Amino acid sequence: MAPSCTDGVNALAGSCVFCEIVEGRRKAAILHEDSEVLAFRDILPQAPTHILIVPKTHFRSASAVTDPAVWGKLMAVAGRLVSELGLEEEGYRLVVNNGPQAGQTIPHLHVHLLAGRAFRWPPG
Repeated sequence: MAPSCTDGVNALAGSCVFCEIVEGRRKAAILHEDSEVLAFRDILPQAPTHILIVPKTHFRSASAVTDPAVWGKLMAVAGRLVSELGLEEEGYRLVVNNGPQAGQTIPHLHVHLLAGRAFRWPPG
């Protein structure tokens, strides 16, 4: 497992907004929680449905993940939310940004689940 935000190895000046949400120190509209994954609504949504799916263990980015089981858990939660919210028919997009040039603004691995509007291709 990767270090947590507060153990000093990956500490972000003592704070990571997603770790604060995971730890309950910051409020969020939580849609799913289990022992390893948390999903909540984005506070600056880019689509009518914009959910962030994060591992409870802190990974700075997608590049930091070496265990494929982490991805499996995140995708399983995404699939469950898609089904629960009835998003299959109209469609949805899953996005993972890795690094500043790709648009990653919070250095904690997260998957965006976006739906409720038409998306263009290519993105960006």
